[in-house]
Amino acid sequence: MIILPAIDLLDGKVVRLRQGKLDQKTVYSDDPLGFARRWEEEGGNCLHVVDLDAAFTGEQRNLRIVEKLVTSLNIPVQVGGGIRSIKAAKELLGVGAERVVVGTKAIEEPEFLNQLISTFGGGKIAMSVDAKDGKVAVKGWTDVTELDAIEFIRKVDNQGVGTIVFTDIATDGMLSGPNLPALEKILACTRCRIISSGGVANLDQIRHLSAMPRLYGVIIGKALFDGTVDLGEAVAAANAAADARGAV
Repeated sequence: MIILPAIDLLDGKVVRLRQGKLDQKTVYSDDPLGFARRWEEEGGNCLHVVDLDAAFTGEQRNLRIVEKLVTSLNIPVQVGGGIRSIKAAKELLGVGAERVVVGTKAIEEPEFLNQLISTFGGGKIAMSVDAKDGKVAVKGWTDVTELDAIEFIRKVDNQGVGTIVFTDIATDGMLSGPNLPALEKILACTRCRIISSGGVANLDQIRHLSAMPRLYGVIIGKALFDGTVDLGEAVAAANAAADARGAV
């Protein structure tokens, strides 16, 4: 299992939103590259970047920052937030993003996801599935659909998407732990890579996630910024779990 430290960008600054709400924002830094280099030095396997400006406005205002991150780091960078066109995905992949993470547009218009996969290949596309009470949420979590999250995940897996990023909204930014039962169901019904996002608060939770044989990765944000999880220790715990499985 890989560890993906997260950086959320808003107005060029590194921020965190509590449960995705703009009015519950914490600003951590005006130096995204400084934080990214720190996460790389501490062992992060892949940087997860969310362009909140794009998520809320649909405008890719942080493309130059993403490009700087990609060219300055030696670890891959995946980017999500407000990717609502082939052009936006092409721009991000064009500056070197490892993969793009799509959400609302691909949920509301299934053909858009097909177009992305056919244009760039499934390996370059990650589908973000945010769930509230088992239903898929869209538009920055402001709208909850009637789509069953597990059924929807099964569907997009069959469409050929390479990666699914699953977030249980109730746990995001709350440091209450990821939704393990939901993850177990998702892992049981999919073939693509699954990344868990949201809720991680301590090393024990990292170890529980690492024990899931098919889980590809976990995104950690608030816990790193608040110091409740040390990134180096998280990476070591994940590697230890992988070594233990290999020894069996």
